[in-house]
Amino acid sequence: MTKIGPLDTAVSVDSYECTIAVECCVFGFQDNELKILLVKRSIEPFKDHWMLPGGAMSEGKTLSESVNQVLNNLTGIEKMSLEQVACYSEVHRHPVKRVVSVSFYALVKPENYPAIPKNYISDIKWFGLDELPKLGFDHNQLLADALEKLRDNLRDHFVFGELLPDQFTLTELQELYENILGESLDRRNFRKKILQMDLLEATNEKKAGVKGGPSLYRLKK
Repeated sequence: MTKIGPLDTAVSVDSYECTIAVECCVFGFQDNELKILLVKRSIEPFKDHWMLPGGAMSEGKTLSESVNQVLNNLTGIEKMSLEQVACYSEVHRHPVKRVVSVSFYALVKPENYPAIPKNYISDIKWFGLDELPKLGFDHNQLLADALEKLRDNLRDHFVFGELLPDQFTLTELQELYENILGESLDRRNFRKKILQMDLLEATNEKKAGVKGGPSLYRLKK
């Protein structure tokens, strides 16, 4: 068995060996911009390439446990809530051996998750989506799929992770939606849809320092 890094392990699948890996698409929203956390690999293959944090599923661990362990081993980040995106099993997606990957995504505030390079990672950086480098392996595709999943979840299920403050106006909520989705939304239709989802409750308070005092809302508990 050929190893590509200290986190890689292999399992026997019939007559061949196959590594089961987990990949982390960690999106961060900062300064009104959606960003992605990338790591730079210090070993071959794809040495000095930027990519998503990822590594092999550990023996005795579930996928969810493994993805948090891998993220911690590479970046020092702990206990992040991640959602599964997809499984990738193309035969030649890895240049050395057979690897099947399961990808996950998270949506966080970068300031809440300081990261440091560990093990075979030489650097870590948050990249804006309009300044992405070409990633190692097939991680550009994994990132594109995770971004689509994130945006679909925002449209359909109001999944914002930890981005919302305790209280906010509907205008602030719409601006957050538009920045992450990368598109403009009709004000009337947006408010109608959000209020019909019955996820918000009025606080009976007004936003201070703004003319007209727009109403403040919060998520229902």
